[in-house]
Amino acid sequence: MIQRRTLLGGAMAATLTALAPPALGRSAPTDKRLVFIMLRGAVDGLSILAPIGDPAFASQRGELGEDYGSAPRAGHDFAFHPELKNLAALYAKGDCLAHHAIASNYRERSHFDAQNVLESGGTRPYELRSGWLNRALAVDDQAPPTAMALATSIPLALRGPTPVSSYAPSHVPEASEDLMRRVSMLYAGDEQLHGLWESALETRELTGDDATKDLRNAEKSGQLAASLMRGDAGARVLMIEINGWDSHSRQVGQLNRMLRSYDALIGALQTGLGSDWANTLIISATEFGRTVKPNPSRGTDHGTAGAALLMGGSVNGGQVLGDWPGLADSQLYEGRDLKPTASLESLFAGAVADQFAMVPSKAAQRMFPGQAVTPMQDLLKG
Repeated sequence: MIQRRTLLGGAMAATLTALAPPALGRSAPTDKRLVFIMLRGAVDGLSILAPIGDPAFASQRGELGEDYGSAPRAGHDFAFHPELKNLAALYAKGDCLAHHAIASNYRERSHFDAQNVLESGGTRPYELRSGWLNRALAVDDQAPPTAMALATSIPLALRGPTPVSSYAPSHVPEASEDLMRRVSMLYAGDEQLHGLWESALETRELTGDDATKDLRNAEKSGQLAASLMRGDAGARVLMIEINGWDSHSRQVGQLNRMLRSYDALIGALQTGLGSDWANTLIISATEFGRTVKPNPSRGTDHGTAGAALLMGGSVNGGQVLGDWPGLADSQLYEGRDLKPTASLESLFAGAVADQFAMVPSKAAQRMFPGQAVTPMQDLLKG
């Protein structure tokens, strides 16, 4: 006779195993926490943080610059996108720092190549097979901090010699909603398996491909990320990927939805971390920016420089950094893009080194081999 505890064999058993909370071990060697949020698809940094003080902003951006009249300000010359209410509040209290006109060393416009360079920390696409974030875990001789990815597989930035884990469900092949409902009913009276199955279903929903596009799921994803990092046994390094930022047409509506969810995730992450927020650094970046002028489809095309964000209680926030290049036609990179005046590699090296009390030059050399990276200073408090 088939019993309830053996019914789930095969794919479903593997799903439950994959969804069980990972064993993160005993207390970590540091109280500091780092979250790297990879925004895949090239976010328009001029929409995230609009340079409203630039004389050419209104004429160059057209429809894309119309919604910033009452948007929350970041200093005199910039304004957050109206949907970034949590980020604006963090900026106001000194827990958010923005760096504009920044890019990796990559200067072409291929999503895949740009993402590879951004994650690997190489000088050209596919030069390195490990990621800068994994290499950062082993800069010093001390035990590396526990690291994991909130993803179905480990992203390139976290791949390398230091062991890391990922936390996401296995997708049940061809599992209909009716089957899922029947299994839920079958385990309703089982004290042990009912809770595990319900947790599996919820986490499957949270970490699906479109999880962060829905506001409710974005909030739950932030809560899940925080739960994996809280307390003495929580992970100290976590990577989150958010897809869907390529906005070649009808950008206004698309970015409104995406940024609303992104902002909700950040807010839930802050709330969920509680007192651990004070020791947290969040780095948020994308592979490249987008064109300054909108295209005929009311979107933007692949560009060069954009904006990166640092958030958390560790951040020396309330400021916008960067050597602003200007938006006039004569000031654009190749006549179309925001010109890069700072390096993401320098931002990453400086922020990570300060967060984990590393020697900055040593951290930069380890994270970005073969590059002359000067770590940025004064990004964090203390």
